[in-house]
Amino acid sequence: MPLRLFRSRNVSGANALQMLLVAGMFSMFFLGALYLQEILGYDPLEVGLAFLPATLVMGTLSLGFSEKLIMRFGPRAMLIPGMVLVGFALLLFARTPVDGTYLADVLPPMLLIGVGIGISFPSLMTLAMSGATPEDAGLASGVVNTSAQVGGAIGLAVLATLAAGRTDKLLEGGATPPRRRSTPASISPTWSVPGWSR
Repeated sequence: MPLRLFRSRNVSGANALQMLLVAGMFSMFFLGALYLQEILGYDPLEVGLAFLPATLVMGTLSLGFSEKLIMRFGPRAMLIPGMVLVGFALLLFARTPVDGTYLADVLPPMLLIGVGIGISFPSLMTLAMSGATPEDAGLASGVVNTSAQVGGAIGLAVLATLAAGRTDKLLEGGATPPRRRSTPASISPTWSVPGWSR
């Protein structure tokens, strides 16, 4: 791989930011799934449905809304608010209480991260590709995607280790583990999905 590719601030910066964004996103999805299952008592299907709003927002923005915003205001101008939304969403999610509910404590950060990622990822890809020569375009695209995977893996490993360490310290200090709820607090026990009822 020619290292000249990283001489471009756009390519280097986009890859570094991509690693950070994906680290936060992967960690939120992993730790969020644990929270929903182990604390709120959701089953795997309910966890998947609980994450659906974030993916719907990301998908909706990718249908052309992000592209129009980037074309009008530029990728750097759209990257900043996207990153701020992701950071704010992660801070909101980090303060989710043990006795929280889906609607009040989980859904708002998910919607914010959906908007933030939906704006940030296309902006990052545009910036990374703008700094590459035509002959290096395929390489630049591959490097950005690799940065996402590496950032996600490293970020998840670090944040999961920190979360486990914090939990161990709290338990050693006499904290009692939270009890798992038998029914999600924000979902009526009479709702149903075709072919499956609760």
